[in-house]
Amino acid sequence: MLQDTEELHRKLAELTQEHRELDEMIAASLQESNTDQLKVSRLKKRKLLLKDMISRLNSQLIPDLNA
Repeated sequence: MLQDTEELHRKLAELTQEHRELDEMIAASLQESNTDQLKVSRLKKRKLLLKDMISRLNSQLIPDLNA
């Protein structure tokens, strides 16, 4: 069980880092004068997916209070 928890924390850290990087990429893209809206849209969708994955992992790490 401890190994599973460590794996979840590792994965959570990876996803959080990727989420931050996407945020920076989106901000940089929006600063450009010839912004590729399709690219920004795809980055935002990926960022939203990562947010959902991070939320799921966080909920798995919180102990079940009804147990």
